[in-house]
Amino acid sequence: MNGKPDGRWVTETLYEGDGFTCAFRADKVLYEENTAEQHLVIFENGLFGRMMALDGITQVTERDEFIYHEMMTHVPILAHGKVRRVLIIGGGDGGILREVARHKAVEKITMVEIDPAVTEFAKKHLPQVSAGTFDDPRLDLVFADGAKFVEEAGESYDVVIVDSTDPIGPGEVLFREEFYRAAKARLAAGGVIVTQNGVPFMQGAELASTIGKFRRLFRVATCYMATIPTYVGGPMAMGWGTDDESLASLPVSELQERFEKARISMRYYTPAVHHAAFALPRYVLDLVENA
Repeated sequence: MNGKPDGRWVTETLYEGDGFTCAFRADKVLYEENTAEQHLVIFENGLFGRMMALDGITQVTERDEFIYHEMMTHVPILAHGKVRRVLIIGGGDGGILREVARHKAVEKITMVEIDPAVTEFAKKHLPQVSAGTFDDPRLDLVFADGAKFVEEAGESYDVVIVDSTDPIGPGEVLFREEFYRAAKARLAAGGVIVTQNGVPFMQGAELASTIGKFRRLFRVATCYMATIPTYVGGPMAMGWGTDDESLASLPVSELQERFEKARISMRYYTPAVHHAAFALPRYVLDLVENA
């Protein structure tokens, strides 16, 4: 195509039923297939670079993925302060894995992805997202249903990160209370689970549902927020469940000390942003408090 647009637009369909869509121009389609689990397309866009969509829903873009992956990863790890074992549910593109692997104190990373095709195609077409960390010797990569894994696994983890798709198709099971209960059973004392909970302005019911379930399981059930441009409709919420009441309110000075000790450079995360991310707008507080 000589770098010229081919005229195709990939439509974001997440809110189509509610009367809203947007679209990204596919300057070049790199791969497209109906896998055993879902429809996958990887393409290049002039503004966001390489992008991956599953079942018409944007999953990751080359330009802004760092925001999501940094905030899903470093907030729980630095809040905990003594993480040695991390469980990632989903995250087939490898972005969460990349960020977890930057913490040298982490001794084992278990990643459970339902669709091997997502990982293989991401490694080939979006290699900068995983940045070679699929070869990290600390990684135990398991291709399985994440819900079944947490029910059957016997190991415990300090942090569980649920990097799921939206509650549609294969990702729906990762929003059930049975899954959260089983995931909590995998948490070591003082551990924390974080979840992808969409854009509250557009998906308020999704966030309220997760927080309501967390409230029945954890002493602390809330969320924190980050703004990722390709996830349209406002800031995204990350669900937060833990029995340690101190983790969501650490002072910036303590976070700064841990951040400096980790010796990791970031593009979005700062200790001040971490602290402020738990300060929720009124409409989100209403969703959380009334869940």
